[in-house]
Amino acid sequence: MFELQLVCHAQHLDPLCDALDDLSAMSVSIEDADALTDAEQPLFGEPGLSSPQDGWQHSRVLALFDSRALAEDALAGLAQQDFFAQCLVAGLVSVPDQDWVRLTQSQFAPVDITPDFWIVPSWHTPPPQARVVIHLDPGLAFGTGTHPSTRMCLRWIAGHAAADGTDGAGGLGRVLDYGCGSGILAIAAAKLGACDVTAVDIDPTAVDAALANAQVNHVQLRCGLPDLTHGVHQTVLANILATPLKVLAPLLCSYVMPGGSLVLSGILARQADELQSAYAPYCALNVTDREDGWILMVAQHPRSKPCSKR
Repeated sequence: MFELQLVCHAQHLDPLCDALDDLSAMSVSIEDADALTDAEQPLFGEPGLSSPQDGWQHSRVLALFDSRALAEDALAGLAQQDFFAQCLVAGLVSVPDQDWVRLTQSQFAPVDITPDFWIVPSWHTPPPQARVVIHLDPGLAFGTGTHPSTRMCLRWIAGHAAADGTDGAGGLGRVLDYGCGSGILAIAAAKLGACDVTAVDIDPTAVDAALANAQVNHVQLRCGLPDLTHGVHQTVLANILATPLKVLAPLLCSYVMPGGSLVLSGILARQADELQSAYAPYCALNVTDREDGWILMVAQHPRSKPCSKR
């Protein structure tokens, strides 16, 4: 394989990438051409939201081709485009053949939530101390257990599940995972004794991923788009982001039964006050966990009577 390396200004990024797609590029990736210099520009977007702009002021575009001939043909085709006069060819280099699947898998190791509760990719063997295991592979839906917001939610679930894995005092009861992504929180709740688990997301891809992951982990979830949600729940989990969490305050609180628990994550520490203000008319949120600048917020209520196992 051969990698064509180009540098372009922001206004030419879209036409350049579109042209590379049309010219048989196997993949196109974009980097900050000013990285590690004084001109480096932060550019990021949170999961579920678009980044503030499509590219950097100066973008480094890397296009992968199956052969040198295809790469050279693509370069000749680009030279015919008016916008390409403003682009720079930085190089055309050979890329050694690798086992890309194995290389990608090597980046994901088992994740410990508690000493005996682990998230394990399918290509790994669970560690001997793992009593509860969720098998989950990285995919299109957000949530693999590596992000602090997900880890804190999982720790909360583990800490509030019944010790014997059945519903009782301290159990999770009926659970709603709102914005389920990969379904990891819903699956954890089901594995740790929740009596009835619903997982919903606005993204159909996430719904499909959650259903597939539930099947792999041998748990039953009621899974679908948000209109599937009905009734009240003892535990409502929402690992999203601060802005949608504020908008959803009345809706999420309406799903919590009297005495139930509302668990919110995807929140930066500096956003705690605005979340507390948004939820103040409905419940009192408190910070119960922190990790790497992220926080977990929970509405503290007396325990309600758990539902019977279904």
